[in-house]
Amino acid sequence: MLLTAGAALAQPDSGGPRPDVVPNPTQVPIDGGLSLLLAAGGVYGLKRLRVAQTKK
Repeated sequence: MLLTAGAALAQPDSGGPRPDVVPNPTQVPIDGGLSLLLAAGGVYGLKRLRVAQTKK
């Protein structure tokens, strides 16, 4: 078992992420999520306005 412990380690060219390569942080799409948050905030604001008007 001790002889095969070295072979059980991860192989260098396994296709996984490499620690020496820093990914480009500008590759994250934020437009889709941001537009959904803005739309949800607008709907929530309109709902709060309607509730406030019906209480008067």
